Amino acid sequence: MIHLDPPVWPGHGRRWSHLVSDVSFAELHAFAELLGIPRRGFDGDNYDLPAARYPVAIWLGARPASSRDIVRMLIAAGLRRPKHRRPNRPPSPPTPTTPPR
Repeated sequence: MIHLDPPVWPGHGRRWSHLVSDVSFAELHAFAELLGIPRRGFDGDNYDLPAARYPVAIWLGARPASSRDIVRMLIAAGLRRPKHRRPNRPPSPPTPTTPPR
């Protein structure tokens, strides 16, 4: 089943929802394709969905859920990927242990 939280997350001058599946990433990718969301919008375990597409996602069958429920569903399904374990993320810059001289 596809779920999404309310479009409350700010970014790039818009509000965003998280679109997830509690079944598989294949199901999530297929649903995102129906919505016209490019694969580059996949953020490791969810797609960021702009508020303007929220009603369309609901119309296509996505179920509204709270942000906390989204995380719980991903964990229960074994699909949760914490940010530090998501693919294609640039490594964090090293933290210097001593100040440069």
